[in-house]
Amino acid sequence: MKLRISALALTAALAGQSAAAQTEIEFWHAFTGRLGELVAEQVETFNASQDEYTVTASHKGNYSETLNAGIAAFRAGEQPDILMVFEVGTATMMAAEGAVKPVYEVMADAGAEFDPDAYIGAVKGYYTDTEGKMLSLPFNSSTPVLWVNEDALEAAGIDRDVDLSTWEQVGDVLTALKESGHDCPLTTAWQSWIHLENLSAYHDVPFATQENGFAGLDTELALNGPVQVKHIETMGQWAQDGKFIYAGRRNEGGANFRAGECALFTESSAGYAGISSEAEFDFAVRPLPYWSDAEGAPQNTIIGGASLWVMEGQSDAEYEGVAAFLNFLSSPEIQAKWHQDTGYLPITEAAAELTREQGFYDENPGTDIAVIQMTSKAPTANSKGLRLGSFDQIRGIIDEELEAVWSGDKSAQEALDSAKTRGDQLLRRFEQANR
Repeated sequence: MKLRISALALTAALAGQSAAAQTEIEFWHAFTGRLGELVAEQVETFNASQDEYTVTASHKGNYSETLNAGIAAFRAGEQPDILMVFEVGTATMMAAEGAVKPVYEVMADAGAEFDPDAYIGAVKGYYTDTEGKMLSLPFNSSTPVLWVNEDALEAAGIDRDVDLSTWEQVGDVLTALKESGHDCPLTTAWQSWIHLENLSAYHDVPFATQENGFAGLDTELALNGPVQVKHIETMGQWAQDGKFIYAGRRNEGGANFRAGECALFTESSAGYAGISSEAEFDFAVRPLPYWSDAEGAPQNTIIGGASLWVMEGQSDAEYEGVAAFLNFLSSPEIQAKWHQDTGYLPITEAAAELTREQGFYDENPGTDIAVIQMTSKAPTANSKGLRLGSFDQIRGIIDEELEAVWSGDKSAQEALDSAKTRGDQLLRRFEQANR
């Protein structure tokens, strides 16, 4: 007797065989909210585009928590294939010999087409070694900008198009907002990244010696120079006057701005995803302000965000899947959409050009500011980025010292001198551990 199998059963059986043959790729990330939804969309699009690999994306907490989860998983032999690590963890990952497989090796071993020169220079340089070989793949690269609630300006009798190019001009607007009765003229996210790390690069002064750590581990912090002290001193006075409202160390101020409570907001260009979907007021994006009396300013800002590191200890099939997924993420169409949806920088020249050709910048004025701000000048030794060991912990020290300024408990000079002393101690320990 012949066995009869229905078409439906046969289809199900074949589908089961196909699914079983697929290689699973684990991807750990730090995104929630709208960004988490967009990552999920990318993963779904990749999975639907081919039938050899299945990427499974998992949220592992904020940036620090995701890095720590990856380290703990590696020690337990349970590491994912791909780990998202924020930019301040770059030096830590570079020093983790045996834990990571450089992206250039992953691509070469898989026979994948891969040209590091296709990536925007200011982004590529952060994640390459001294020979220009890419160690991790740039994924969500952003730079800080000034977000403006235009309705709040108008309510205070201020021209929506008021010039906010310099911090001096911003100070004048904050005074006008405060005098009009506004409760939150200015707030910020990521205070160390924006108001010390990027401030230093934008004014072409060092944040640390040894080319901000790129030239060697024997580096020291230099964040207590005249430009940095002036800026933090000014912001401290604004805090005392109620012109600057401190909301928290990460992006707590974002909720205040998106709710319409704050008029000006210094934040990542990637704030676009949340602001464009939640704000019920007219908003604009402007370049990050600079001090007009600083020689060489504005230079260029530096990136934040994260890159994707490939972990050691995986099978050849998994690495081939990783290479395919990373190439997919870097493709012009996917990268242009990511840039347009999120406000993150287009990591490749092709994605930037495609976005321009599609008319996105013309239809959404200001969305190209981050790109211009990063690429209009060639980076200097002071403005190509930071590569410091234990930098996540150093940022915690900086946050603590800045909070003492905002509360009026320390002068800017005292706080930054203390941050340097305490941070240098961590740098020496990192140097000794990685000689």
